[in-house]
Amino acid sequence: MLIKKPDDIKSSEITDKQIYLSRRDFMSATTRSLGAIAAGMAAPGLLLRSQDAEANTATKFNGLRKSTLSTNEALTPYKDVTSYNNFYEFGTDKYSPAQLAGTLNPRPWTIAVEGEIKKPKTYDIDALLKLAPLEERIYRLRCVEGWSMVIPWVGFPLSELIKQAEPNGNAKFVEFTTLQDPKQMPGQRSGALDWPYVEGLRIDEAMHPLAILAVGLYGEVLPNQNGAPVRLIAPWKYGFKNAKSIVKIRFVSKPSASSWMKANPSEYGYFANVNPTVDHPRWSQTKERRIGEFLKRDTLMFNGYAEQVAHLYSGMDLKKFF
Repeated sequence: MLIKKPDDIKSSEITDKQIYLSRRDFMSATTRSLGAIAAGMAAPGLLLRSQDAEANTATKFNGLRKSTLSTNEALTPYKDVTSYNNFYEFGTDKYSPAQLAGTLNPRPWTIAVEGEIKKPKTYDIDALLKLAPLEERIYRLRCVEGWSMVIPWVGFPLSELIKQAEPNGNAKFVEFTTLQDPKQMPGQRSGALDWPYVEGLRIDEAMHPLAILAVGLYGEVLPNQNGAPVRLIAPWKYGFKNAKSIVKIRFVSKPSASSWMKANPSEYGYFANVNPTVDHPRWSQTKERRIGEFLKRDTLMFNGYAEQVAHLYSGMDLKKFF
């Protein structure tokens, strides 16, 4: 059976909107029925899990401060954010993650921080949650296929972890690695990508105030299909750059080839900055469709964060270094 990747799909093959909406509503109801939303939590590190291994339980964060870096755009509905995802570890279509991610067990979970640093450490997820105050960051998310969302993430600046690690003079890049466990992530039984999933940032990008480690959305702990228990969010980059279900953060002197670069280096560059002037080889990037809207809108340079991040790329040819 031929499995099409998103970049192989022609616009003529996209599901009719009314069919999509009906399926989306069905999937949302199914996911909600599997997930018991627990009562409010006393501390961010506390998780209440269902006895059902398939359940995608949700837990509320209390007392989140609102970030001044947030956009004031209308939020994408929760049911869309949690039922329409790219997460190849659970399948290559947008609906498989919500259907299959119940096999992921986000507790217990550890994240190894290693490489060119003075203080290597392995964090339990609860210790990571206490590393810095959590806050709500409302960010745009733009995917390379041409769709976008506005999501209220819960997280803290990646720079806080980097400061704790104390990178040495050789640390020029930060590499993020996703869990590799085909029992928990059935999509890894396929050869869709070279597992585990690996992505990276230049260290100055990783230190930027906009870059966060997200542990939740909509005030709740991250659903499995959205990258539980911790994922990267660099909102000026295409969605594939934001590694999910991270188990290792490694500081290196040279950039590693990311998973999509290995799969197709002519189509996926290391920087992956949202740039409407650089088309994907098979489609234009000048327009995008915000999930929940019918008409397309213009794609913004750096996903609308040019004022904050353009200086990081001063003097660079952004068509060559895409």
